[in-house]
Amino acid sequence: MRILVIEDDRLVADLMRQVLMNDGYAVDVAPVAEDGHKLALGRPYDAIVLDLELPDRNGLAVLQDLRREGLTTPIVIATAYGSTADVVRALDAGADDYLQKPFANEVLAARVRAAIRRGGARSMEKVHVGDLTLHRVHHEVHCHGKLVTLTARQYALLEFLAMRAGETVTRPLLLEHVWHLRFDPGSNVVDVHVAQLRKRLRESGSTVDIRTVRGEGYALDVG
Repeated sequence: MRILVIEDDRLVADLMRQVLMNDGYAVDVAPVAEDGHKLALGRPYDAIVLDLELPDRNGLAVLQDLRREGLTTPIVIATAYGSTADVVRALDAGADDYLQKPFANEVLAARVRAAIRRGGARSMEKVHVGDLTLHRVHHEVHCHGKLVTLTARQYALLEFLAMRAGETVTRPLLLEHVWHLRFDPGSNVVDVHVAQLRKRLRESGSTVDIRTVRGEGYALDVG
């Protein structure tokens, strides 16, 4: 799952990014309204966290424009404004939830999870690949009804491959979206984690396999 944070305060944005990454999400950050608007419409996100106090434009206007342009992605407002009128305006404009700063890290993560869960079919709360079921809100995997124990990184890797089952996914793409790193030709971090994940799937009894595509990357094969 991928979250967009539209927030101009670098310290706050970095904190939210870390909180959400710790909860298993990939996170993009836009420091100004214009960049956030373009990203929101140009890439598929599972949720957006939007500040109302942006340097180039009011966040409420961004919210209204996104809804007018047909964007249905869950949007959580995170702002210092906290009056009843502010909350009502944001919700009436199409926000799915409202957080007043400062807020606890756990509350941010829980509100985002709830917004995604309420997002309906678009959020794809459950993904089925072969004999595996991925519960994307809770970051859990079951095989024939039994929980498959994975690390947060292993789950993120499996989810990214599962959303592209049958397609070849390159190592640079995995590094960018799962590790948030630029491609390093000398790094074997992807290969190590794929090997560990492949081992866990086999131990669980799953027939789903991760196939190595020589010179390119990996593909999730459904047995």
